[in-house]
Amino acid sequence: MAPEPEGGDRGAGLLSTSFGILFFLGFLFFAVQLLFNLYATSVVTSTAYDAARDVATKGHQPTEADCDDAIVRANEHLGRYADRVQFTCDITSNLDVVTVHVHAENPRFLGPTIDTLVGYDVIDRTVSVRVERFR
Repeated sequence: MAPEPEGGDRGAGLLSTSFGILFFLGFLFFAVQLLFNLYATSVVTSTAYDAARDVATKGHQPTEADCDDAIVRANEHLGRYADRVQFTCDITSNLDVVTVHVHAENPRFLGPTIDTLVGYDVIDRTVSVRVERFR
């Protein structure tokens, strides 16, 4: 066995490897947070639109009971995620339009300070659909 040279490179890559793994995991969590937030935004917005469309296409003047039924169905559609979502339905401000407002808070994978930089930690959408009138 050959003797080791003095001042060898033993353990020299430990620090750079540790930082590399740390940055990799940081970007991985950032990507997971971003993808989850984009998916949740898409699903919540689509569910709000479906609820507004269900109320608007009843064939009669929408009532509060129609709004309540649509919100119940929307919450069922979202499953466990519905605990984070609040729907409000408005049919009183304009009789020709059904407006559904949705507010949701997404779970965080990164932490509050970094997650707010991504910008998708809160979903706040308003969907308006015209009431269908049969002639």
